Amino acid sequence: MMPNEAANAPKTYNACVLIIGNEILSGRVQDENVAFLAKGLNEVGVRLKEVRVIPDDSATIVSTVNEVRRAFDYVFTTGGIGPTHDDITAQCIADAFAVKLILHPEAKRLLEGHYPQGAVNEARMRMAYVPDGAVLLPNPISRAPGFRIGNVYVMAGVPQIMQATFNELRHRLKGGAKMLSRSVSCSLGEGVLAKGLGELQARYGDLEIGSYPYFRRADFGVTLVIRGTDRPRLLAATEELKALILALGGDPHEGASED
Repeated sequence: MMPNEAANAPKTYNACVLIIGNEILSGRVQDENVAFLAKGLNEVGVRLKEVRVIPDDSATIVSTVNEVRRAFDYVFTTGGIGPTHDDITAQCIADAFAVKLILHPEAKRLLEGHYPQGAVNEARMRMAYVPDGAVLLPNPISRAPGFRIGNVYVMAGVPQIMQATFNELRHRLKGGAKMLSRSVSCSLGEGVLAKGLGELQARYGDLEIGSYPYFRRADFGVTLVIRGTDRPRLLAATEELKALILALGGDPHEGASED
């Protein structure tokens, strides 16, 4: 790619996901949100570039949020906005942006409309507090909203709620070209393919080429995945990859593209 082509290339939008919760780090709960977010972001032209799992610790949350919100176009957090004492994410986000945590009147109305009269106790009302200046994110499941402030989107950790919230907000995200992919599997070992694969990557520096070995009882092999935003380049690289496998005595099996 020539320098003037790089200058005229469309902007690439990227994102970081912060998974907040001691329960994830302890292994008691298995994260189900990252794969969903990665696929959903790609569909709107945003590339998930980094995922971090951090504890329910105020200093860690504040410093991490401030670091990644300056490094990425979008930051998505999951976890820590419920009604219990260890749900500290909202206060930490307010601290990161140096604003007060306030009772949002619309969030209060949503909670009072969702629960039976008199059931919105002090603990539940905690979920109506957001950083001053934040915009509410809809929660069609349990009504307690997430929120956005700056480029940070704060969502519940419960997968069903997080997914419903993301599906409501995804159309608001500004993205670039969607990432496309092709996969080719064969029964050759990575060591056999390594040299030719490296040369292929050098010729197609604008694409990402990954190698993922698999082992199934008496069978083993590798799945090679090529990713990029330029469909003609992607198809050309795929054909060269299949030719490489054939030349090395393998039998390439192409998978469907993720587009």
